[in-house]
Amino acid sequence: MKKIIVNLLCSSLLVASSCVSGLDDYNLDQKNATNVPHVTLFTGAVKNLTDALTSASVNSNNYRFYVQHWTSTQYLDEPRYNMTSRLIPQNMWQSLYRDVLMDLKESKRLLMEDNVTLESVKNNQLAQIEIMEVYAWSVLLNTFGDVPYTEALDPENSLPVYDDAQTTYNTILGRLNNALSLITPAAAGYAGGDLLYEGDMEKWVKFGNSLKLKLAMVIADVDPSQAKTLVEAAAPNVFTSNADNATFPYLTSQPNNNPVSNAVKGPFTAREDYVAASTLVDAMNELSDPRRAQYFSLVNGEYIGGRYGYPNSYSAFSTVSAKVADPTNEGLLLDYSEVSFLLAEALERGFAVGGTAESHYSNAITASITYWGGTSAEAVAYLAQPTVAYGSAAGDWKNVIGTQKWIALYNRGYDAWLEWRRLDAPNLQPPAIEGAGALVIPQRLIYPINEQTLNGANRSSAAAAIGGDSSDTPLWWKGN
Repeated sequence: MKKIIVNLLCSSLLVASSCVSGLDDYNLDQKNATNVPHVTLFTGAVKNLTDALTSASVNSNNYRFYVQHWTSTQYLDEPRYNMTSRLIPQNMWQSLYRDVLMDLKESKRLLMEDNVTLESVKNNQLAQIEIMEVYAWSVLLNTFGDVPYTEALDPENSLPVYDDAQTTYNTILGRLNNALSLITPAAAGYAGGDLLYEGDMEKWVKFGNSLKLKLAMVIADVDPSQAKTLVEAAAPNVFTSNADNATFPYLTSQPNNNPVSNAVKGPFTAREDYVAASTLVDAMNELSDPRRAQYFSLVNGEYIGGRYGYPNSYSAFSTVSAKVADPTNEGLLLDYSEVSFLLAEALERGFAVGGTAESHYSNAITASITYWGGTSAEAVAYLAQPTVAYGSAAGDWKNVIGTQKWIALYNRGYDAWLEWRRLDAPNLQPPAIEGAGALVIPQRLIYPINEQTLNGANRSSAAAAIGGDSSDTPLWWKGN
């Protein structure tokens, strides 16, 4: 028996050694995949995009400060618009290029090599990738201005040129139209890997058109003709209820939890860095806004905001609500409330989208209140206030729509910042800090500091083209 065992061991060793062709064979990773399915890359890119826009990390996402929804307790560089004490622009830039767009590009490459999938399904999947690419490119363009596009995402080119933002913007609008033309609603798309709509291509049609509506309205001041054409084409197929919202489902544990829960006091951190800003809290208190309980915590039975841009005691002021801090609180990329505000604005600009500006405005506010957990009755009472009602609220249509949209876009800092820059409403003012000079609320993020050394000549040309690499340089679509 002993002899038999020895012979078997020797045979096994001989077989094993015959499979080894060199030392590199001993270094094979037996646990991690060597080939990644295109659906996995798509799913990961959507998560990374949602994470980047939802994050509350001061190292990458300070948009909630710029629109004065939040302020800080003790670290004051960020609410005073310092973009160089941390790698803020660089982290956002790298996240969008490396973790979102590069994965989507590779997902598309692998999809195009797939010769098995039905053409209608393949086209739907391609459309899903393209829509998310357009979304990500729009964030880069509306954050920085001119960025690398035509030469971007090429590992062989470490010095990509920066393309003109308006030209690139028009290009991605064309890509979005093409993506929508590829969709066959009755056919399948990504299903298990589609965490937004679970493969429901009719909802992707609505999402794509709602995104087209949003991106078209961005250029309404500088290119009203193109904006009108795009908006009127998109309007019949946009979101019609909260059931259409583009929401990303987060889970209870890291790394798949809502990233806000990594930064606010709760199961993952004891930090007490953020409180609600009085700018927003006071405005909502004046209107007895029913969303306050879902937005903020109570302090001695009241909602109290901290002074924006100044030190604030965590215990003395309201902070984020338990809902916002919940690891499972869903991420929101686009919603019915936002779409309805855009339709109200479109009508004020003379675009033919149906309905009335007042009806869309009321739908927008009602959708926001009910999404956050309020009732239709609360929405009716809120809209009945003369300071809220469309026909009697103070200011022109930009102020009326812009103010209520600013409230509704709570916890969506990037989108609130985009709309504030477009509509100049509400009338936010930077903090007046003695000895700090005249602060200006950012109109853009500056280019990443490492671009000065890694791609200096092209970065310098881009800075000159947009009017200076400064946070107070308005983007091209700002108009007069």
